[in-house]
Amino acid sequence: MAHIPDGVLSLPVLLGGGALAAAGVGLGLRALDDRAIPRVALLSAVFFATSLLSIPVGPSSVHLLLGGLMGVLLGVGIFPAVLVALALQAVLFGFGGLTTLGVNTVNIALPGAVVGLALGPLIRRQTRPGRAGALAGAGAAAAVFGTGALVAGALWLSAPEYTPVARVLLVTYLPLALVEAAVTAIVVGFLTRVEPAALAPALKMRET
Repeated sequence: MAHIPDGVLSLPVLLGGGALAAAGVGLGLRALDDRAIPRVALLSAVFFATSLLSIPVGPSSVHLLLGGLMGVLLGVGIFPAVLVALALQAVLFGFGGLTTLGVNTVNIALPGAVVGLALGPLIRRQTRPGRAGALAGAGAAAAVFGTGALVAGALWLSAPEYTPVARVLLVTYLPLALVEAAVTAIVVGFLTRVEPAALAPALKMRET
């Protein structure tokens, strides 16, 4: 879904995506608590493995994103986690691309970061696993649709002839959103029940 390969996007889209990704990674590294680095590494590895299992659709692909889950657990720390995983996939397996690394990072990390910053504090205040899981699941679904919109927008801005492909991709987002919502709800609900500390903010700044 978000692994757009080299040679597909226009130069302005590539430059814009690269600039946004650089800003996001810089912010994530500055804000990240050193004690959360193992969590970032773990989630980056999980994303690396799960997103390799994909179904090609035109110039992109459909696969698990885990953006909502990573956003809740990492906040803006999702940017470096996604960047490292995508870079390794591109270098080791030719999955995605190097010139599109910035755009692909933004497509996945930005919606997840928004969900994490918007819903993370509310989720962590929940004492009932069901409520925490439901909120996280809704956020995960929203992150999927956010990624879908960004991918479709990048394709459309690069070349109008990609519009039919973008429409096909958008259709695939509904079942993927349901799967991601279920996975995220289960994980967050479980952590709320057995290890609430695992949901603690990964950032240096305190939540209000």
